[in-house]
Amino acid sequence: MFESLTNKFNDVFRKMSGRGRINEANVRESMQEVRTALLEADVHYDVVRKFCDDIVEIALGTEVIESLRPGELMIKIVHDEMVKLMGPADGQIYYVKPGPTVIMMAGLQGSGKTTTCGKLAKFMQKGDRRVLLTACDLQRPAAVDQLEIVAGQVGAEFFKTEGETNPVKVARKAVTHARSTGVDVVVIDTAGRLHVDEEMMKQAEDIAKATNPHQIFLVCDAMTGQDAVNSAREFNERLELDGVILSKFDSDARGGAALSVKAVTGKPIKFMGVGETFDALEEFHPDRMAGRILGMGDVVSLVEKAQETFDVEEQEKMQAKMAKGEFTLTDFLKQMRQMTKMGPLKSIMKMMPGMGGQNEMLDSIKGDEVGRMEAIINSMTKAERNEPGMIDIHRRRRIARGSGTKPEDVSGLVKSFTQMANMMKQMAGMGVRERMAFAKQMASPGGMGAMASGGMGKVKGSTKMGKVNKRKLKQKNKRKKRRR
Repeated sequence: MFESLTNKFNDVFRKMSGRGRINEANVRESMQEVRTALLEADVHYDVVRKFCDDIVEIALGTEVIESLRPGELMIKIVHDEMVKLMGPADGQIYYVKPGPTVIMMAGLQGSGKTTTCGKLAKFMQKGDRRVLLTACDLQRPAAVDQLEIVAGQVGAEFFKTEGETNPVKVARKAVTHARSTGVDVVVIDTAGRLHVDEEMMKQAEDIAKATNPHQIFLVCDAMTGQDAVNSAREFNERLELDGVILSKFDSDARGGAALSVKAVTGKPIKFMGVGETFDALEEFHPDRMAGRILGMGDVVSLVEKAQETFDVEEQEKMQAKMAKGEFTLTDFLKQMRQMTKMGPLKSIMKMMPGMGGQNEMLDSIKGDEVGRMEAIINSMTKAERNEPGMIDIHRRRRIARGSGTKPEDVSGLVKSFTQMANMMKQMAGMGVRERMAFAKQMASPGGMGAMASGGMGKVKGSTKMGKVNKRKLKQKNKRKKRRR
């Protein structure tokens, strides 16, 4: 998601950074490129026009034109306007007491509505709430059975009425049942169609009147671009939505729906589905999303994922071992296994500052790195895992045969591990400022990038990128001297 858009924005900002000062002509020229990039991402035309006009109006202020760092200021302006476009943030679900809180889910067929019901139930169960799912899609074959299976997988309760063909009656009975059994939340899954039609909308309106839901969420497929926005507008006119949930956000979609739906409907994006598992539902934060789109990373979400995934006591033990230089390949493998619980390695890397535009390096991450590392480490003896320095050419060949890899893969893993272990030992004695500088170095293409590839040899293009960065740094220093 957003890869193409991120690349276009990076190109625009790179051009602006090469200019000493900016003027009206190059601001408008840059915005023309931004406009094209947004339209290619399938953002709604009216949204694109207003977004670009607002940026031009702000950018033509005296402070920006007279600034010696126009590229950085333009990034800030675009970031702030993008946050306004997708915000404000409202990821809350408002519960009522006494319960049950009734949540109605609407959306087109194929938008991922049923799966999202399961994800939402899983999300709400974190607060120790009893959640009941009920299927009011009685036209689609096996729709009721599908939701019942989903409910079982996430540990939610399920309500159905055998032989009932009226979805309004099913919804009303489900709420009554929930009230009498002390259920905290009822999630009503309504019927969908391939396109918005009168029958579907009338049925959704009748269910809403019968159950008086406290919140109505629309599930939008992030892959459908402007089609999702158009259907969202129609649903909102008939049902008065409380929020939108974007499904399939981890796909290769261009991102038009995320940038358009709030501006068109006026309703906040509540959540986004970021994977196929039922725990892959995240609250939507406009500021973090703007940072991802502009290649600035999303450190806050990364830290939150780590806090949910990693055991604090275990991490303290690991840090102590690193500080003493006792960190082994077995410990390294444990860390990598924990890291995979946070999501695909490529997705995690994109959240790191400066990594959004490193396409050549990110493309080299295939997704099977941890599995290959595990195979290599499991093919080692206990002594080799504790003392990787003892692995000579004969041992490398044996380990490679046992793991189905190449000797150079084994060598690359050992080298990367040794470098990382040494870095972590150094970091243990650093102050806050030194750690920040270290983290910045690790986020560079030649730092964390080499680790991200699993140590399987050099990352393609990393040396070349390092030279380019040095050349740019020299040019920047020369420009500073001239200005002085």
